[in-house]
Amino acid sequence: MGPLDVLWHLLNFFAPAVGVAVLAASLSKLVWRRGLRAVPWRTLVVWASVAGAVVLVAGLVLFGRDGRMLTYLALVGATALALWWKGLRHL
Repeated sequence: MGPLDVLWHLLNFFAPAVGVAVLAASLSKLVWRRGLRAVPWRTLVVWASVAGAVVLVAGLVLFGRDGRMLTYLALVGATALALWWKGLRHL
């Protein structure tokens, strides 16, 4: 496997975390417009992406492969928890 293949594998591995983070942060900013006014959208995306990436790596280590539904369930939960922690905790 060449370096370009490794790059594509890593990008595809972390794509669900980034995709869920972008979608969740965007919807959060739309729904809680007043409460999240002081928190930049990019900050929410970064926190949610990092939380999701940690969960994906933990799922890979725990189950021995990626793509398990339990890992994706934990991904959604970790993303929601990160968004709450960074932006909605004080509401």
